[in-house]
Amino acid sequence: MSTTQSVPRRRLGPGGPDVPVLALGSWNTWDRMEFDDAVSLIARAAELDCAFFDVAHYNMGPHAENARTDLIFGRAVREAGLARSDWQFCGKLWLWDYPGTGFTQQMETSLERVGVDRADMVVVGDYLGDLDVERVVTDVAEQIEAGRFATWGVNNWRYADLRAALDIARQRGLVPPSFAQLKYGLARRSMAEGRYYAPLFDSGELALQASDVFEGGLLVGNLRPNRKIGADVGGIRERIAASYDQVRRVAEEFGASPAQLGISFCLANPGTANVLVGVSRRAQWEDNVGAIALLDRVGAAALREAVADLWLDRDVAADGTW
Repeated sequence: MSTTQSVPRRRLGPGGPDVPVLALGSWNTWDRMEFDDAVSLIARAAELDCAFFDVAHYNMGPHAENARTDLIFGRAVREAGLARSDWQFCGKLWLWDYPGTGFTQQMETSLERVGVDRADMVVVGDYLGDLDVERVVTDVAEQIEAGRFATWGVNNWRYADLRAALDIARQRGLVPPSFAQLKYGLARRSMAEGRYYAPLFDSGELALQASDVFEGGLLVGNLRPNRKIGADVGGIRERIAASYDQVRRVAEEFGASPAQLGISFCLANPGTANVLVGVSRRAQWEDNVGAIALLDRVGAAALREAVADLWLDRDVAADGTW
């Protein structure tokens, strides 16, 4: 992709904004890079019209790491010279200590750490156990009314709770979730393409935001990650690692990298609004952007046919229950 060509954009669900199809996540990204490299990466994303950043304060539950990644990002985006109107900020609200740690406290802390006064949208994080869906929808509405963000989505929610959130919001005249951030990629497809979530994406009632598409690096050849990676839903991680040689072979047949193959697979799904990736070097980002040209060149049908055998979580519950 040339330096002047912009990354395409898709709508982040009904009522949501247009977003670039490729975006940067914060977990294990900004705190793994030299600061000057982070600044360069952010500036390059803006140059390609894909300055969308999923940035969170990792401070509770299984993410109680007290990472500095959001602080580093805030400094880097200012150093890159981006005006707030030049980039989109997707924040996180955690449910691990909710409602003990409420959304107002979380948003105030997160915004202060990044150094801005509002986000564009937030993802309400995953959870274990029962969830008071009506309270979540109401509390999100209070944050929207306070001007802290305008659009929201959910992260790996059980389908029954998501359906309840959509219905409650509409019944009460509140803003419903417009997207779902799901683990989705070559190996994990059951939730995004299963009988619960897929009809929402197909109808346009919800958009898909793909995350953890490389399974912590396993699907791009980092078979011994030296960092914490996402949950292994269904206990299939060893099988995913063993599939890398096949991923590499298919990518080579297309004249592409494994990362490009993984991203283009996600974008071949018309329900996908954008794909979140994490990188530690700008060269990785430039390679990832090449997924857009790969999809244009090969086409969605041929690409999906070539990777059909890589779907490894067929037996994992499609409704988000573990």
